[in-house]
Amino acid sequence: MRILSFNVNGIRAIVRKGFTNFLRQDKPDIFCLQEIKISHAARAQVEFDFAAYQEFWHPAIRPGYSGTATLVRQGIKAKSLLAPAWDKEGRVQILDMGKYYLANIYFPNAGNNLQRLAWKIKWNDKLLLYLKKIKAKKPVIVCGDYNVAHQEIDLARPKENVGNAGFTPQERAWLDRFLSSGFKDTFRELHPDKIQYSWWSYRTAARQRNIGWRIDYFCVCDKILKKVNNAFILDKVSGSDHCPIGIEILF
Repeated sequence: MRILSFNVNGIRAIVRKGFTNFLRQDKPDIFCLQEIKISHAARAQVEFDFAAYQEFWHPAIRPGYSGTATLVRQGIKAKSLLAPAWDKEGRVQILDMGKYYLANIYFPNAGNNLQRLAWKIKWNDKLLLYLKKIKAKKPVIVCGDYNVAHQEIDLARPKENVGNAGFTPQERAWLDRFLSSGFKDTFRELHPDKIQYSWWSYRTAARQRNIGWRIDYFCVCDKILKKVNNAFILDKVSGSDHCPIGIEILF
């Protein structure tokens, strides 16, 4: 089972930049998308060529903002769960895949002036309680844009970014709590010393110079970590300020 995750920074924009071609070439079994920036009403007016996939859409209440979507290859059984009542921004999409739950999450950004930091931590805490609840029933895979670099190895310039959004002590401590609650960061488990990034600022040609951050993750319940035989970052794929990440897992 090949599962990808990608913050596309606008589904319409990424499609114009060749996303459909990439989808046909890579042929993932499941593709989790974040920051789709499209409402149900707007989507009804656009035709996407995702014929090989079942489409699950979870836009934000606010049009053109946030939102998640998951593409599941035809023939794979999947059922969408109701989003938590507190998720008003389309950030939490859970699919029941039979043997496991797949959580496609677009975590909040703390904001340039950290104006949403306190709210983000509260939001994250609600999410963790929810994930623990469903994890008691069956294993959970949690992928998406976490909007935090966990360790210094996960960003190019850690010292300059201490205290900035995505590298505050509060956000990093929350990820510590998340990982200590029974989840494993698949990329870091399989590649403990590898330096590779999944997001680059549009400013100052950061991507060309590879001044990036690893803020996109696939985390799995520790009891199914042994089923993951590959975790990777497709940093040559362009079209967004993020790039796709993925795992190959035996299910």
